[in-house]
Amino acid sequence: MERQEAIRACLQQQLAALELQVRDDSHLHAGHAGARDGRGHYHVRIVSPVFEGMAPLARHRAVYAALGTLMQTDIHALSIDARAPEENP
Repeated sequence: MERQEAIRACLQQQLAALELQVRDDSHLHAGHAGARDGRGHYHVRIVSPVFEGMAPLARHRAVYAALGTLMQTDIHALSIDARAPEENP
């Protein structure tokens, strides 16, 4: 839960999320070679005005940049659903 909160805090601070969901999917990858080092698998759904006019790849890069060192220390795999407000169903 601590990691989820760290992920949430970074994304909220850096990307001014209007909606943010962070799900820990690590339990689905137990025994996975990449999970042996203790880092987790996460899914993020984020809606932010920062993403307006950005291509999907640029949005993912913005999320990775916002997470900074967490990508090396705490996160092994990250699934991202990044949307601009007008794309939010």
